[in-house]
Amino acid sequence: QVQLVESGGGLVQPGGSLRLSCAASGRIFGINTMGWYRQAPGNQRDLDATITTIGTTNYADSVKGRFTISRDNAKNTVDLQMNSLKPEDTAVYYCNVARQPPGGYDYWGQGTQVTVSS
Repeated sequence: QVQLVESGGGLVQPGGSLRLSCAASGRIFGINTMGWYRQAPGNQRDLDATITTIGTTNYADSVKGRFTISRDNAKNTVDLQMNSLKPEDTAVYYCNVARQPPGGYDYWGQGTQVTVSS
């Protein structure tokens, strides 16, 4: 059983920074994409950033230039460095690991709260 454990969320002022971390326990096989998604109350879950096994990244337009995703394949971790945070970034952030191509495993973490407020 693969479990994803997120950490690093919290309260930060606008313009501040947070670093989210996700650690996967258990074996994750094959080519996959690790990513971070957000879900604010009343909203759907939206992609923030993904990174492939070989390091190819994809970012939502709203976070380009502000967020950086990285992964450590040896440690089975994926991080999200969030800079220049805005109040609209407030959401629960979820870690995801999905088999590529889609159709295989698709794991989600429990979510970590990020609140950006003055």
